[in-house]
Amino acid sequence: MKKIIKVVGAILIKEGRILCAQRGGEKSLPFLWEFPGGKIEQGESPHQALIRELSEELLIEVELEATIFDAVSYEYDFGVVNLTTIIGKLKSGEPVLTEHQEIRWLSPEELFEVEWAPADIPIVKQLSKMHFNQ
Repeated sequence: MKKIIKVVGAILIKEGRILCAQRGGEKSLPFLWEFPGGKIEQGESPHQALIRELSEELLIEVELEATIFDAVSYEYDFGVVNLTTIIGKLKSGEPVLTEHQEIRWLSPEELFEVEWAPADIPIVKQLSKMHFNQ
């Protein structure tokens, strides 16, 4: 049986654009793009995990919507990733690269200009058809 990995990703919106992050070359799925976030630790809710991960990885504080945007499951060779995504916005700080190779704010129309990790693609497809006024 494959390892189950529970992760959470932020769909952070600023001026109608979405924050996208490129994984570093030394990580699994090198140089692919993802929604910033990370693993959900034992006893954490997806919201708690996302707030913690974004504070640690990007040095930002966020305000998250109460509801989950979507949850997808994708089977990689290293395990099954269960990805939960939540929409939010910056509360304080600007994203700082600590673990990612690059970050970009992309409009929904621009999302497919980068190469996404497979688990994120169903979410990207939904977002590419949306319009944000924030």
